[in-house]
Amino acid sequence: MRGDFAQEGSIVPGGLKPAHCTQFQVGGISVQVGGDSCADVALVSSMNLFRVEVGVPDIHIQIERASWLPINPGRPLFDSGSVWRLYEDRDGFQFDFSTPAMGERPYKRLIANREFDRASLLISEECFARDATTAAPLDYPLDELLIMHRLTKEKAIELHGCGIVRPDDTGNLFVGHSGAGKSTTTQLWMEREDVEILSDDRIIVRNDTRGMRMYGTPWHGEAAFASPESAPLERIFILEHGCGNVLTRLSPSQAVAELFARSFVPFHRHEYVDSALQFLQEVVDEVPCYRYSFEPDERAVERILNFRD
Repeated sequence: MRGDFAQEGSIVPGGLKPAHCTQFQVGGISVQVGGDSCADVALVSSMNLFRVEVGVPDIHIQIERASWLPINPGRPLFDSGSVWRLYEDRDGFQFDFSTPAMGERPYKRLIANREFDRASLLISEECFARDATTAAPLDYPLDELLIMHRLTKEKAIELHGCGIVRPDDTGNLFVGHSGAGKSTTTQLWMEREDVEILSDDRIIVRNDTRGMRMYGTPWHGEAAFASPESAPLERIFILEHGCGNVLTRLSPSQAVAELFARSFVPFHRHEYVDSALQFLQEVVDEVPCYRYSFEPDERAVERILNFRD
């Protein structure tokens, strides 16, 4: 049963009881957020479909407010070139979010332990008071960064692709870089069949007790499809524009390379990269993977409907 509001009095690690609490789940990972006010635990609209009943989470985040946040980084690990930077210290990781519109100091800071199962999110009242239109504390890209890093601890990975589930529950994953045709593929299948679209841009693949599955995410593309559901993963297609709707079976090594190039993996630590490559090997050992050079019309759908491995 999905919860529709923040709950009070939920137990969190360490026995604390935040005044307000809410929880969401993406790709089989549940995140509980606790804070002193409803505003602290507010979810952005795209995450509301992923809200679940408050229970025992995989990740707990405690929201805290500070008058201002000092520029006090640890060892630099990664600079996104836009709104966030990552630092490392003895106990874990620190994500600083800043923008020139809100001053030089960070407007929020996520401090996570190395297992990414507990974190504190510090909110700068100085910055938020300056900009009353600022989004909810867990807005993008913080939510995706948190899930992405937690996936490194599990048999799972986030891929740049659209997930399409046919009426017979057959799940096809179409993976591609921006402009490869994911949104076009989504539209073509919707015109042909009564399909369910898990996402038109980002899919999480994980291996659980039911086998290899693909999960929808809230981080959608142009078509704005985002579903909290999942489906068995039957086939993977690497999209590229071409002529003749040609399907080419990829070898395991080719498939791993193609998928890795279209994955969202924290590249700042070699062990994260290694675990991603190991899991992708498991994926391609279990799920057939093809390169699909397609033309953007209904024949592209018919080619796959009539295809047999």
